[in-house]
Amino acid sequence: MRARPKRWPFLRVTVEERSMEPALHPGDWLLAWRTRRVRAGQLVLAWHPDRPGFLLVKRAAWREAGGWWLASDNAAAGAVDSARFGVVPEEKIVARVLLRYWPLGSPRGGRPPR
Repeated sequence: MRARPKRWPFLRVTVEERSMEPALHPGDWLLAWRTRRVRAGQLVLAWHPDRPGFLLVKRAAWREAGGWWLASDNAAAGAVDSARFGVVPEEKIVARVLLRYWPLGSPRGGRPPR
């Protein structure tokens, strides 16, 4: 039996689109905690249910029988969220966003709103 290296519990990601404005902007760097335990209102990272390998940052709006309803803060940006692809199964949830750590000194503050 081969030992597997431990996965680091934190993830670093960069926001690329405008779907989460005004909380997050393109170029923001986020630190996230690997977990599937989230609450409504929190920002999460999740795999897109129809596009393998495409990671989303969305707000966990509410929980349903089949998983989580994920919403964009900026629907006017043509956002891709549960309104387009439906409920996201819990196993597709990757992490909960803890904070935005770059750019430093931004007037938006270091933490995304919940």
